[in-house]
Amino acid sequence: MMPGPNTVAFAATVASAATAASVASVNNNNDDDERILDRDETLSSLPPEWPEYLTDAIAERASGGNETIVVLDDDPTGTQTVYDLPVLTEWSSEIIEDEFDRGTPAFYIMTNSRSFAPADAAEANECIARRLLSAAKSRNRKLSIISRSDSCLRGHYPLETDTLARTLREEADDDDNSIIDGLILAPFFHEGGRLTLNDVHYVAEGNKLMPAARTPFARDAAFGFSRSNVREYVEEKTHGKIRRDDVVSISLHDLREGGPPRVREKLNELIDGRPCVVNAVSVRDMEVFALGMMRAEEEDGKRFLARTAASFVQARIGLPKRPLLGADVINNNHRRVDDDDATKSDGVEGEGKKRGGLVVVGSYVPKTTAQLERLLRIDGLEAIELDASILVDDDARRGPALDDASERAERAVSSGRTAVVYTSRTLLTGRTPSESLSIGNVISDALVRIVSRLDEEAPPRFIIAKGGITSSDVATKGLGIRRAVVLGQAAPGVPVWRIGGEGKFPGTSYVVFPGNVGSNDELAALVERLST
Repeated sequence: MMPGPNTVAFAATVASAATAASVASVNNNNDDDERILDRDETLSSLPPEWPEYLTDAIAERASGGNETIVVLDDDPTGTQTVYDLPVLTEWSSEIIEDEFDRGTPAFYIMTNSRSFAPADAAEANECIARRLLSAAKSRNRKLSIISRSDSCLRGHYPLETDTLARTLREEADDDDNSIIDGLILAPFFHEGGRLTLNDVHYVAEGNKLMPAARTPFARDAAFGFSRSNVREYVEEKTHGKIRRDDVVSISLHDLREGGPPRVREKLNELIDGRPCVVNAVSVRDMEVFALGMMRAEEEDGKRFLARTAASFVQARIGLPKRPLLGADVINNNHRRVDDDDATKSDGVEGEGKKRGGLVVVGSYVPKTTAQLERLLRIDGLEAIELDASILVDDDARRGPALDDASERAERAVSSGRTAVVYTSRTLLTGRTPSESLSIGNVISDALVRIVSRLDEEAPPRFIIAKGGITSSDVATKGLGIRRAVVLGQAAPGVPVWRIGGEGKFPGTSYVVFPGNVGSNDELAALVERLST
């Protein structure tokens, strides 16, 4: 896959951006970037946060103009920091235009493109961008696109951002400033313990800060990487077209001592899609950056495209933190839903309370496996294991295995017990990244079939899907969701959707549990809380 035009545009301004020299610079990196740090010691040594409370000022700017913010989410877990925002799971012109007509200032489109082959991911991003631009222009709205992806640096980068930048340029009118000045890279995710410090991205594990390249996420069969320094990561992923030294850095010093004015000043240096990494270890850090970026856009005419994790979205729209949802809210699935309000009660109290819950686990990351092991220790669950090798390789046994699993799940839910449907824990991979993605999709399709067979007249008390591809496919193929509303979070970093009227089990809560989030006890604790 050739690099996109924004990568090429910037790389062309760097005379010495030869691939061999670039790769050499990565190989000559500072080994301190891959050193494990003590979390408490490291954070206590930092300068104090910027003192001003910024959330209200950001919210006023975000909602007070004619701008529509659209988050393209490459799996459903990106809603893990927001609430009261709609999520679209398809991108027809009709549904996009309808959302604009609702006057929604910010909404998500779940692309699930992390599960796509590269060509399909590029096609989806281009199609969505063109339809968004058409809807925005016809309504005289300014459009801001955020490409939300993994806080552990997995996903189709730089393919997706290059595609978006090219499409914005191709669709621009003569008087429309749609050329992207800078690409913002902000992988910070507070609830997941994903921190960026001195340009190095870390994953918190207990009191240790583990460089991202030393975690299992970096060994992903489709999206693996070798460098934790985000500037070196850019060089690695662009195959040397952009060197680490040409990536601008917004440091913690900039954020905490210079504040929004310093951010604005540094962002004005960006031209031709030049990438910029944002360091952040707190939500306030990200808010300082967001306000500085908004000022550069509004007052200096700059244009940015953002590739970020979930915390950036919360900061960009000025959304205050809200308490976690209680079990009574999540379990309140006896509601009717119409086109205008996804949470109108039908006045029926207690209906469905005797039904059991449903948990679907497809993610293979070590954290999910540890959480599953803890969950299965709970008495009274119906544990339904699907042999992944049968699903992938054994046509004769696949059908009967799914029939048996479906029947067991329905019996458990109807009898008031929670069914846990999960795949065997041996990770199956292909010879290429594309083959590995295809295997994952075959397994996910099997899980979807079980969900789709549940009795439509008797919804589970709650539905939890564990893992990105799994939760996306369950939402769209198993539950038929076209539009949902994010209610909030069931646990830190664990979003809850209210299923829209067109879906199976309308009004029911759908819990999207990311594969790489939470302690080993988090999933079990949530199931116990919702089952009480």
